[in-house]
Amino acid sequence: MSSPDPNHYPPAPSGGSGLKIPILFGAVIALIAANIYLFVQLDHTRTDMSKMRDSLLSEIAGMKETSHVSSQTARRNLESLQEALVEARRQAASAAGQAKVDASRHAEELAKKLQAEQARATQAVKSEISEVRQSATEKIGAVSTEVGAVKTDVASTRSELDKTISELKRVTGDLGQTSSLVATNGKEIAALKALGDRNIFEFAIAKSKQPQKVGDITIQLKKADQKRNRFTIDVVADDKKVEKKDKNINEPVQFYVAKARQPYEIVVNTVSKNRIAGYLATPKVQNPR
Repeated sequence: MSSPDPNHYPPAPSGGSGLKIPILFGAVIALIAANIYLFVQLDHTRTDMSKMRDSLLSEIAGMKETSHVSSQTARRNLESLQEALVEARRQAASAAGQAKVDASRHAEELAKKLQAEQARATQAVKSEISEVRQSATEKIGAVSTEVGAVKTDVASTRSELDKTISELKRVTGDLGQTSSLVATNGKEIAALKALGDRNIFEFAIAKSKQPQKVGDITIQLKKADQKRNRFTIDVVADDKKVEKKDKNINEPVQFYVAKARQPYEIVVNTVSKNRIAGYLATPKVQNPR
Protein backbone atom coordinates (compact mmCIF):
# COMPACT_ATOMS: atom_id res chain seq x y z
CA MET A 1 0.00 0.00 0.00
CA SER A 2 1.51 3.37 -1.01
CA SER A 3 1.95 6.10 1.59
CA PRO A 4 -0.51 9.00 1.36
CA ASP A 5 0.86 12.28 0.01
CA PRO A 6 1.09 14.64 3.04
CA ASN A 7 0.51 17.64 0.73
CA HIS A 8 -2.67 16.16 -0.71
CA TYR A 9 -5.90 16.87 1.08
CA PRO A 10 -9.23 15.26 0.30
CA PRO A 11 -11.85 17.54 -1.12
CA ALA A 12 -13.91 19.32 1.51
CA PRO A 13 -17.36 17.83 1.99
CA SER A 14 -20.26 19.71 0.53
CA GLY A 15 -22.07 22.23 2.66
CA GLY A 16 -24.92 19.79 3.22
CA SER A 17 -22.79 17.49 5.40
CA GLY A 18 -22.56 20.15 8.08
CA LEU A 19 -26.35 20.12 8.32
CA LYS A 20 -26.70 16.32 8.25
CA ILE A 21 -24.43 15.75 11.23
CA PRO A 22 -26.48 17.85 13.71
CA ILE A 23 -29.63 16.24 12.35
CA LEU A 24 -28.19 12.74 12.85
CA PHE A 25 -26.89 13.75 16.26
CA GLY A 26 -30.35 14.95 17.23
CA ALA A 27 -31.88 11.76 15.86
CA VAL A 28 -29.66 9.51 17.97
CA ILE A 29 -30.36 11.57 21.10
CA ALA A 30 -34.06 11.14 20.38
CA LEU A 31 -33.50 7.42 19.80
CA ILE A 32 -31.62 7.00 23.08
CA ALA A 33 -34.23 9.05 24.93
CA ALA A 34 -36.99 6.95 23.40
CA ASN A 35 -35.19 3.77 24.42
CA ILE A 36 -34.77 5.01 28.01
CA TYR A 37 -38.40 6.18 28.06
CA LEU A 38 -39.61 2.77 26.82
CA PHE A 39 -37.61 0.90 29.47
CA VAL A 40 -38.92 3.26 32.17
CA GLN A 41 -42.46 2.71 30.85
CA LEU A 42 -41.89 -1.05 30.94
CA ASP A 43 -40.68 -0.78 34.55
CA HIS A 44 -43.71 1.34 35.47
CA THR A 45 -45.99 -1.18 33.78
CA ARG A 46 -44.44 -4.00 35.79
CA THR A 47 -44.99 -1.94 38.96
CA ASP A 48 -48.62 -1.32 37.94
CA MET A 49 -49.08 -5.06 37.35
CA SER A 50 -47.73 -5.78 40.84
CA LYS A 51 -50.06 -3.20 42.37
CA MET A 52 -52.99 -4.58 40.37
CA ARG A 53 -52.21 -8.11 41.57
CA ASP A 54 -52.19 -6.90 45.20
CA SER A 55 -55.48 -5.09 44.56
CA LEU A 56 -57.04 -8.21 43.05
CA LEU A 57 -55.87 -10.31 45.98
CA SER A 58 -57.43 -7.78 48.36
CA GLU A 59 -60.70 -7.81 46.40
CA ILE A 60 -60.81 -11.60 46.34
CA ALA A 61 -60.05 -11.71 50.08
CA GLY A 62 -62.87 -9.23 50.68
CA MET A 63 -65.20 -11.27 48.49
CA LYS A 64 -64.33 -14.40 50.47
CA GLU A 65 -65.00 -12.56 53.72
CA THR A 66 -68.34 -11.26 52.38
CA SER A 67 -69.25 -14.72 51.14
CA HIS A 68 -68.34 -16.18 54.52
CA VAL A 69 -70.51 -13.63 56.35
CA SER A 70 -73.39 -14.19 53.91
CA SER A 71 -73.10 -17.94 54.33
CA GLN A 72 -73.14 -17.62 58.10
CA THR A 73 -76.20 -15.36 57.95
CA ALA A 74 -77.99 -17.74 55.58
CA ARG A 75 -77.08 -20.67 57.79
CA ARG A 76 -78.45 -18.93 60.86
CA ASN A 77 -81.63 -18.04 59.00
CA LEU A 78 -81.86 -21.61 57.76
CA GLU A 79 -81.41 -23.02 61.25
CA SER A 80 -84.03 -20.63 62.59
CA LEU A 81 -86.49 -21.54 59.86
CA GLN A 82 -85.81 -25.23 60.33
CA GLU A 83 -86.49 -24.91 64.03
CA ALA A 84 -89.72 -23.03 63.29
CA LEU A 85 -90.65 -25.67 60.71
CA VAL A 86 -90.07 -28.49 63.18
CA GLU A 87 -92.13 -26.65 65.79
CA ALA A 88 -94.94 -25.97 63.30
CA ARG A 89 -95.03 -29.57 62.17
CA ARG A 90 -95.06 -30.70 65.78
CA GLN A 91 -98.01 -28.42 66.47
CA ALA A 92 -99.75 -29.59 63.28
CA ALA A 93 -99.31 -33.20 64.31
CA SER A 94 -100.85 -32.53 67.74
CA ALA A 95 -103.58 -30.21 66.54
CA ALA A 96 -107.07 -31.33 65.44
CA GLY A 97 -109.59 -30.04 62.93
CA GLN A 98 -109.03 -26.52 61.63
CA ALA A 99 -106.09 -25.99 63.89
CA LYS A 100 -104.35 -28.88 62.20
CA VAL A 101 -105.12 -27.42 58.76
CA ASP A 102 -103.82 -23.99 59.81
CA ALA A 103 -100.67 -25.50 61.25
CA SER A 104 -100.01 -27.45 58.04
CA ARG A 105 -100.49 -24.31 55.92
CA HIS A 106 -98.15 -22.38 58.16
CA ALA A 107 -95.55 -25.17 57.89
CA GLU A 108 -95.77 -25.07 54.08
CA GLU A 109 -95.31 -21.29 54.05
CA LEU A 110 -92.23 -21.61 56.24
CA ALA A 111 -90.82 -24.29 53.94
CA LYS A 112 -91.29 -22.05 50.86
CA LYS A 113 -89.76 -19.10 52.68
CA LEU A 114 -86.80 -21.25 53.65
CA GLN A 115 -86.23 -22.33 50.03
CA ALA A 116 -86.52 -18.73 48.76
CA GLU A 117 -84.05 -17.43 51.36
CA GLN A 118 -81.56 -20.16 50.56
CA ALA A 119 -81.83 -19.47 46.81
CA ARG A 120 -81.40 -15.70 47.35
CA ALA A 121 -78.23 -16.18 49.44
CA THR A 122 -76.73 -18.57 46.89
CA GLN A 123 -77.47 -16.19 43.98
CA ALA A 124 -75.94 -13.22 45.83
CA VAL A 125 -72.67 -15.08 46.43
CA LYS A 126 -72.53 -16.22 42.77
CA SER A 127 -73.10 -12.65 41.54
CA GLU A 128 -70.26 -11.25 43.70
CA ILE A 129 -67.84 -13.94 42.49
CA SER A 130 -68.80 -13.27 38.84
CA GLU A 131 -68.24 -9.51 39.22
CA VAL A 132 -64.80 -9.97 40.79
CA ARG A 133 -63.74 -12.42 38.08
CA GLN A 134 -64.90 -10.10 35.31
CA SER A 135 -63.08 -7.12 36.84
CA ALA A 136 -59.88 -9.15 37.22
CA THR A 137 -60.08 -10.38 33.61
CA GLU A 138 -60.55 -6.85 32.25
CA LYS A 139 -57.64 -5.42 34.27
CA ILE A 140 -55.26 -8.25 33.34
CA GLY A 141 -56.21 -7.90 29.67
CA ALA A 142 -55.55 -4.14 29.69
CA VAL A 143 -52.15 -4.54 31.37
CA SER A 144 -51.16 -7.39 29.01
CA THR A 145 -51.99 -5.20 26.02
CA GLU A 146 -49.88 -2.34 27.39
CA VAL A 147 -46.92 -4.65 28.12
CA GLY A 148 -47.16 -6.08 24.62
CA ALA A 149 -47.05 -2.60 23.10
CA VAL A 150 -44.00 -1.62 25.17
CA LYS A 151 -42.18 -4.84 24.23
CA THR A 152 -42.91 -4.17 20.56
CA ASP A 153 -41.45 -0.64 20.82
CA VAL A 154 -38.34 -1.95 22.61
CA ALA A 155 -37.85 -4.63 19.94
CA SER A 156 -38.18 -1.98 17.21
CA THR A 157 -35.60 0.24 18.92
CA ARG A 158 -33.21 -2.71 19.29
CA SER A 159 -33.65 -3.57 15.61
CA GLU A 160 -32.76 0.01 14.65
CA LEU A 161 -29.67 -0.15 16.88
CA ASP A 162 -28.54 -3.46 15.30
CA LYS A 163 -28.96 -1.91 11.85
CA THR A 164 -26.79 1.06 12.83
CA ILE A 165 -24.09 -1.28 14.21
CA SER A 166 -24.03 -3.22 10.93
CA GLU A 167 -23.39 0.05 9.04
CA LEU A 168 -20.23 0.90 11.01
CA LYS A 169 -16.98 0.65 9.00
CA ARG A 170 -13.36 -0.23 9.75
CA VAL A 171 -10.72 2.12 8.34
CA THR A 172 -6.96 2.50 8.61
CA GLY A 173 -5.72 4.93 11.24
CA ASP A 174 -2.88 7.44 10.97
CA LEU A 175 -0.41 4.86 12.35
CA GLY A 176 -1.31 2.44 9.58
CA GLN A 177 -3.20 0.15 11.96
CA THR A 178 -6.66 -1.10 11.06
CA SER A 179 -8.95 0.64 13.47
CA SER A 180 -11.90 -0.65 15.37
CA LEU A 181 -15.34 0.25 14.07
CA VAL A 182 -15.51 3.99 13.42
CA ALA A 183 -18.60 6.07 14.20
CA THR A 184 -19.20 9.22 12.15
CA ASN A 185 -22.17 10.69 14.01
CA GLY A 186 -24.03 10.60 17.31
CA LYS A 187 -26.28 7.73 16.27
CA GLU A 188 -23.31 5.54 15.39
CA ILE A 189 -21.50 6.52 18.61
CA ALA A 190 -24.52 5.27 20.55
CA ALA A 191 -24.33 2.03 18.56
CA LEU A 192 -20.62 1.66 19.45
CA LYS A 193 -21.44 2.06 23.14
CA ALA A 194 -24.19 -0.53 22.88
CA LEU A 195 -21.80 -2.92 21.12
CA GLY A 196 -19.51 -2.78 24.16
CA ASP A 197 -16.25 -3.78 22.44
CA ARG A 198 -14.36 -0.65 23.58
CA ASN A 199 -14.66 2.13 26.14
CA ILE A 200 -16.16 5.21 24.48
CA PHE A 201 -15.61 8.74 25.85
CA GLU A 202 -17.37 11.54 23.96
CA PHE A 203 -15.90 15.06 24.03
CA ALA A 204 -16.34 18.58 22.73
CA ILE A 205 -13.15 20.63 23.01
CA ALA A 206 -12.70 24.35 22.42
CA LYS A 207 -9.38 25.94 21.61
CA SER A 208 -7.70 27.10 24.83
CA LYS A 209 -4.38 27.24 26.63
CA GLN A 210 -5.35 24.41 28.97
CA PRO A 211 -5.77 20.79 27.78
CA GLN A 212 -9.00 18.93 28.52
CA LYS A 213 -9.14 15.55 30.23
CA VAL A 214 -10.84 12.82 28.16
CA GLY A 215 -10.81 9.34 29.71
CA ASP A 216 -7.31 8.81 31.10
CA ILE A 217 -5.57 11.21 28.67
CA THR A 218 -5.67 14.94 27.93
CA ILE A 219 -6.32 16.65 24.60
CA GLN A 220 -5.53 20.25 23.62
CA LEU A 221 -6.92 21.77 20.43
CA LYS A 222 -4.21 23.74 18.63
CA LYS A 223 -5.93 24.47 15.30
CA ALA A 224 -9.38 23.97 13.73
CA ASP A 225 -9.85 24.49 9.97
CA GLN A 226 -13.61 24.49 9.47
CA LYS A 227 -13.49 24.94 5.69
CA ARG A 228 -11.27 21.89 5.08
CA ASN A 229 -12.54 19.88 8.07
CA ARG A 230 -9.01 19.47 9.41
CA PHE A 231 -7.55 19.96 12.87
CA THR A 232 -4.34 19.80 14.92
CA ILE A 233 -4.24 18.56 18.51
CA ASP A 234 -1.73 17.75 21.24
CA VAL A 235 -2.31 14.43 23.01
CA VAL A 236 -0.76 13.80 26.46
CA ALA A 237 -0.60 10.16 27.58
CA ASP A 238 1.91 8.45 29.89
CA ASP A 239 3.30 11.95 30.63
CA LYS A 240 4.30 12.28 26.96
CA LYS A 241 2.98 14.88 24.53
CA VAL A 242 2.37 13.92 20.90
CA GLU A 243 1.25 16.36 18.22
CA LYS A 244 -1.31 15.11 15.70
CA LYS A 245 -1.18 17.66 12.90
CA ASP A 246 -3.66 18.39 10.08
CA LYS A 247 -5.92 15.39 10.65
CA ASN A 248 -9.22 14.85 8.84
CA ILE A 249 -12.63 14.36 10.39
CA ASN A 250 -13.65 10.70 10.89
CA GLU A 251 -9.98 9.66 10.56
CA PRO A 252 -8.83 7.48 13.48
CA VAL A 253 -5.97 9.30 15.23
CA GLN A 254 -4.02 6.45 16.85
CA PHE A 255 -1.44 6.31 19.63
CA TYR A 256 -0.17 3.71 22.09
CA VAL A 257 -0.09 3.83 25.89
CA ALA A 258 1.98 1.65 28.17
CA LYS A 259 -0.94 -0.23 29.72
CA ALA A 260 -2.65 -1.37 26.54
CA ARG A 261 -1.54 -3.56 23.63
CA GLN A 262 -4.07 -2.09 21.23
CA PRO A 263 -3.86 1.59 20.26
CA TYR A 264 -6.11 4.30 21.62
CA GLU A 265 -8.11 6.06 18.91
CA ILE A 266 -9.44 9.61 18.71
CA VAL A 267 -12.12 10.22 16.10
CA VAL A 268 -13.26 13.80 15.45
CA ASN A 269 -16.69 13.97 13.81
CA THR A 270 -17.17 17.72 13.52
CA VAL A 271 -14.86 20.72 13.13
CA SER A 272 -16.25 24.20 13.71
CA LYS A 273 -14.65 27.54 14.49
CA ASN A 274 -12.10 26.89 17.27
CA ARG A 275 -13.95 23.75 18.34
CA ILE A 276 -13.99 20.01 17.66
CA ALA A 277 -16.28 17.21 18.81
CA GLY A 278 -15.94 13.43 18.66
CA TYR A 279 -14.96 10.54 20.88
CA LEU A 280 -12.03 8.59 22.35
CA ALA A 281 -12.09 4.77 22.02
CA THR A 282 -9.88 2.73 24.37
CA PRO A 283 -9.40 -1.06 24.72
CA LYS A 284 -11.58 -2.85 27.26
CA VAL A 285 -8.69 -5.01 28.49
CA GLN A 286 -5.77 -3.05 29.97
CA ASN A 287 -2.82 -3.96 32.19
CA PRO A 288 -2.73 -1.80 35.34
CA ARG A 289 0.62 -0.17 36.02
